[in-house]
Amino acid sequence: MTTSQKKWLIRAAVALVMGMLAVVAWQRYGGNGQDSGFASGNGRIEGTEIDVAAKLAGRISAIFVDEGDFVSAGQVVAHMDTATLEAQRREAQAQWRLAQHAVEVARSTLAQRESEKAAAQAVVLQREAEYVASQKQSIRSSGFA
Repeated sequence: MTTSQKKWLIRAAVALVMGMLAVVAWQRYGGNGQDSGFASGNGRIEGTEIDVAAKLAGRISAIFVDEGDFVSAGQVVAHMDTATLEAQRREAQAQWRLAQHAVEVARSTLAQRESEKAAAQAVVLQREAEYVASQKQSIRSSGFA
């Protein structure tokens, strides 16, 4: 055996002895009882992934949980940015008020037209009465001539 081989063999033996001493020290002094409530083992953990979706599409303004947190039923996990939805609601309300105003205008226009119709009918009755009176006047005038 050469000197380089002997040095290599000695270094390997020293490393092996140091490793064994480290394992013994770890077993004796490393476990200080803090993890006595933990069980160890190997295996596979399976989780159920649940997708959460909103009824309406939009942007999120605040998220109250982190990925992997446990949540309970009914817990608020995020808030939607409702500025766009609020603007759409105000626009719809304005259109509704405009439609109500249009209905009122149509009703008043209808009332005005009905009033004009009644006035026209009164004028027709007046003209008919004038016609009848003029016919009577004509008969009286022709009879005396």
